[in-house]
Amino acid sequence: MKGIAVDLVKLLASIVICQLAGVVGSFVTTPAIPMWYASLRKPAFTPPNWLFAPVWIFLFFLMGCALFLIWRQGVRVPAVKSALFIFGVQLILNVLWSFAFFGLKSPLAGFVVICALWIMIIVTIIVFFRLSTIAGVLLVPYILWVSYAAVLNAAILAIN
Repeated sequence: MKGIAVDLVKLLASIVICQLAGVVGSFVTTPAIPMWYASLRKPAFTPPNWLFAPVWIFLFFLMGCALFLIWRQGVRVPAVKSALFIFGVQLILNVLWSFAFFGLKSPLAGFVVICALWIMIIVTIIVFFRLSTIAGVLLVPYILWVSYAAVLNAAILAIN
């Protein structure tokens, strides 16, 4: 029973950590939407604003589940320790994108950060796959959404 309780705590902590990244990013994103973001010219493939929050909540949930599957293998395992570090770097880059794009109101800074984020997500997926196929698969929707977001960011940069 003790192992199940420990796993449950790790699962909840993993999900909360990832969701908190979204909350931190929203502090700079939300105030910029009605004025600055609304004033930007956007490509035709821009989704409605209401779609972003539920998509990110779902993606952060999947990321938390993937994080848990790696963490539960033991932080003393060198490959796990490395995977957790890489995951942390990409999570920080995820938050930094909000600060670059919305906080600085800079599609250029956002594009630079999202390119670095995209690379780190790929690296994270590779190292997660080596430790858990399921953990790697859980991150596929994330890289797909960030790929779409990077194209959207690039288009906003190009037309503004």
